[in-house]
Amino acid sequence: MSGQLPDEEGRGRPRLPIEAGFPIERINEIAEKESRAKQHYRPVYTIHKWWARRPGCLFRAISLYSLLDDTTDLSDVSVYEPGENQTLGANGLSKEDLISAIGETSIENPEPLWDFYPKDVRIENKKVLDPFMGGGTSLVEASRFGAETVGYDLNPVAWFVTKKELEAGQTDPEKLQAAFEEVKDDVADEITQYYRTPCPNADHEHGEGHDADVMYNFWVKELDCVSCGHTVPLFKDYRVAKGRYENDDQYNVLCPDCGAVTLVDDWQSESSCTECSHEWVPKEGNVSRGGYYNCPECGQKESITDGIEEQDGYDLRLYAVEYYCEECEGEGLQKSKYKGYKQPSPADKTLFEEAKREWEARTDLREYVPDEEIPPGHMTSERNPVFDHGYKTWTDMFNERQLLSISKLLQAIDQISDQNISEYLLLALTDSLRYNTMMVGYHQSRNHIDNLTRTNSFDPPMYPAENNLWGIEHGSGTFTAMYDQVKSGIEFARNPTERYLTDGKKVETPEFAQPIGQNSEIHQGDMRTIEDENEYDLVLTDPPYYDNIIYSEVSDYFYVWQKILLEDEYEGFGQDHTPRAESIVTNPYLGKTAEDFEHEMGQALEVINRALKDDGTLAFTYHHSDEESWGELLESLSNTGFEVTATYPINSDLNKFIGGEAVSFDIVIVARPTDDRTPISWRDLRIKTLNKLDEIQSGLEEHRELTEGDIGVIEMGACFAEYSKHHGEVRRRGEIMTAKEAVQEIYGIIQNNALGEQDIFLDLLKSGSPGYNDLNKLLRRSDASEEELREKKLFRMEGSSFVLGDWNDEQRQAYVQNAVEGDGEPSTLDQAHYLRYRYEQGKSTAEYLDRWDRDALAELCESLAAATDDETYLKLVNLDLSLSDYTED
Repeated sequence: MSGQLPDEEGRGRPRLPIEAGFPIERINEIAEKESRAKQHYRPVYTIHKWWARRPGCLFRAISLYSLLDDTTDLSDVSVYEPGENQTLGANGLSKEDLISAIGETSIENPEPLWDFYPKDVRIENKKVLDPFMGGGTSLVEASRFGAETVGYDLNPVAWFVTKKELEAGQTDPEKLQAAFEEVKDDVADEITQYYRTPCPNADHEHGEGHDADVMYNFWVKELDCVSCGHTVPLFKDYRVAKGRYENDDQYNVLCPDCGAVTLVDDWQSESSCTECSHEWVPKEGNVSRGGYYNCPECGQKESITDGIEEQDGYDLRLYAVEYYCEECEGEGLQKSKYKGYKQPSPADKTLFEEAKREWEARTDLREYVPDEEIPPGHMTSERNPVFDHGYKTWTDMFNERQLLSISKLLQAIDQISDQNISEYLLLALTDSLRYNTMMVGYHQSRNHIDNLTRTNSFDPPMYPAENNLWGIEHGSGTFTAMYDQVKSGIEFARNPTERYLTDGKKVETPEFAQPIGQNSEIHQGDMRTIEDENEYDLVLTDPPYYDNIIYSEVSDYFYVWQKILLEDEYEGFGQDHTPRAESIVTNPYLGKTAEDFEHEMGQALEVINRALKDDGTLAFTYHHSDEESWGELLESLSNTGFEVTATYPINSDLNKFIGGEAVSFDIVIVARPTDDRTPISWRDLRIKTLNKLDEIQSGLEEHRELTEGDIGVIEMGACFAEYSKHHGEVRRRGEIMTAKEAVQEIYGIIQNNALGEQDIFLDLLKSGSPGYNDLNKLLRRSDASEEELREKKLFRMEGSSFVLGDWNDEQRQAYVQNAVEGDGEPSTLDQAHYLRYRYEQGKSTAEYLDRWDRDALAELCESLAAATDDETYLKLVNLDLSLSDYTED
C-alpha cells in the first residue's frame, strides 16, 4: 500500500510524504518529554509565555514530511551532519538516500524519512505561511529547513514574542549579558534590600544577628465580620507548606492564636502549637465552599464578594516568610534550618512600610507602571469576575513593594541603548510577572509559588504569595531566572540542537550550523487582510478553537506592561488593550457565537486557499472533542475548496474512541486545495470507505505498534479524504448529504468496520466479473456468511464458474418471490430485486413502495444504478435523477 492518498498522479499534484505516512510513534515519544521540559529540548520557546504551544518536534516533523515531495531532486536539497556542517555520507546517509526515503515512506513504514529528522536538512525555494502564528513554533521550525517563512497574528503580544524568537538566532548573547550586568549594577541592590529578613537562626538579642534573603512573603486577605466586627483572615485552611529535607514527613502550619509557623505531623487532624500550646485543626479555616467566610467568634456566614463591596475592599496581613540564609548554609547548618519558613518579625513589617513610603514618594516611577483600567470581558467579568473582588486597574494586582521593584527594573531596562537587547530584557521582566503579582498563591504541597497563567484566568487568591522580584539562588519565577531562560533561548537559536530517542534512550545532536529565524517575516494584524495569491507551498498553523481560552483578554496582563516601552516603537502597542472584536473566537461577553466563529473561520480558510499554490498543502493541528466539531471542521474545509488527505493523532490516549465514547484529543490534519469534486451515492462511498479502512488497518496492524484509538484517527483521515473528494455531490435517497451527516455516518463505519450483505453484493456487482476468491476476501471483513449468501441465492458455483445472483437470475427470482410473498421479512436488497422484476414485467410497484421503507430502498437503488450503469433502478423508487448525479463518468 502506497499510503493514505490514492490517485495523486491523476489529481495533478506531487505526492507528499505526510500523506503517505507519518511516524507518530516517534514524534509522540519525544513530544511527551519535550512538553514537560521545553527548557532542555527547545529553550527558544521559554523566552516568554504563550498559550497552547505545540511541541516543536511536531512542527519540525510536519515541515520535514510536507516540504519534500516526489518531485524533489538532488538540486533541491542540502543535507548536513550537525556539528561540523559536513555533507552526509560518512554515516551511510546521503542526499540520494533522502530522495529515496521520500518515495519509500508509506503508512506501513513512515520511518525512512524519519532517519533525517536529526540531520541539518535544507530545502530550496519553499515558502511557508502561518496565519495564526501565536507563539511562533511553526515559523521557527520551518525556518530551520531554510524555508522562507511569513507569519501573522492579531495579538501584539504574540507578534512581539515571535519576533524576538526569530531574531534570537541573530542576537549576540555577550551583548545581552553586558546589558544584564548594567541593569544589575543599577537596581539589583535597590530591589533586594526590601527582600531581607532577620535570620531565625541568629542571636539578634545579643547583637549577633544577621539577615537572610526572603524568597516569598505570605499574605492573607482579611474582612470584618458583618455581625460582630471581628477581623476574619480568609484562610481555607492553615497550611503554610509541606515540610522539607529532615522534616519531609511533617507540615508547616500557621497557629491562628499566636501566629507562629510550627511543624505538625498531620495538618488534617487536631494539632498543638509548639510555641503557645494552642490546639486546633489546621484543616479547618474560615472560608467555605461557594465563596463564603465564617466568623470564628460569632459564626456569622457572609459572601466574600459582598463583604469586599460593603467594606470597600479588604486588608492584607503578612503572616509568614520563606527564607534562605547563605551564611547559615556556609556554617554547615541543616537544610531545614538555612532554608525554611518563619513567622514575620516586626522588622519584616517595617521593611514593607519603608518600601511603601518610597513608592508613594517616587512619582518619577509612575510612567513605568500601567495606568489602564482592567477592561471588562469574558475572562474578567464573567469567568472570574475580578471586579467583584475589588480590582479596577492592572496595578491593583500588585502591592506597593512590587510596583516599586518592577518600575525600577523597567526604568533601568528602558535606559539600555540597544533596542534589540532591551526588548529581550523586557521579555524576561514581563514573563516574570506571572510569578510576581498578588494574583498568585503558594503551592503548599510542592513548596513553590504558583503562576498566574497556570489556570489561564484571573482567579484572585485569598492568601497571595509575594515573590522576590530580582531573585536569589533559590526560588522560581524571578527576573534573574527568566533572564537565564531568555539567554538560553538565544544561545539555542544561534546553534540549535535536536533531542530524540533511540531505543528508548535520549540522544542530543551536536549544534546545527544554521541559526533559527533566517529569511523570516511577521505581521501584526488580521490574517483576513492577506492579499497573497498562489504564493505559499505550505500553510502550517495551529488555528484558534471556537470555545478555547480568549487569549486577547488574558494576554492584556502582559500587554499593558510591554506597552510602556513599546508603544512608541510599534504600531500594535498603541491601544489600551489587545484587539477583541476581530479575534476569531467565540466571546460571550461580546456576543460572538459559535456561528460567528464558523463564519469567520470560513473567511480565513478562503484566504488560506487563495494564498496557497495550486499544489500547496495546508497542515494544521486541531483539538477535537465531539462529533459535531468534526462535522463543522470538515464542512468548513470542504466548502472553502479543500479536501482532507490525512489525519494523525498527537500524543493522545484514544482507546475509548473505538468504543464509541466521546473523547478529546489533538490531531494533525493535512488538506489540499481542489476543484475536482465528483458525484457518488452514499452507499458507494460507504463501500469505498470500508475498503480503504481494511487496507489501512491491515497494514498498520501488521507493521506498526499503534493503539486502536491511534489507528482510528488515521482511519478517520482516510474516510474524510474519501468524502471530501465528493463534497456537495454525495447523494442519499436523492438528497445531497451534508458534511455533518457524513461525519456521523463515518463514525459508525469506523466503529463497526464491517461489510454487510448489501455491501458485498454491490462490490461484486461493480467488479463486472467477480470470482469466488473476490467473495472470500469480502467475507473476511463481513458479519455475513457464505451460507447465508448461498441460501439467499446471491451467488452459486456452476462447476468452476462463479454466478452472481442478480434480479434477472431465475434462482434468485424464485427466492425473492418466496421471501416477499411468504411469511418472512424480505431484506432491502430482496425488495429492490422484486421491484425490478415487477417493473420489467410491466406490473405495478406502488403498493410495495407504500409498504416498505422507501428511504432505505432509494439509498440502495442509487448504488445499484451506479454499479450497473442502469437508470432503471432510479425509476423504481421515483427518483427524478440521472446517472450523472451519482457517477463521475
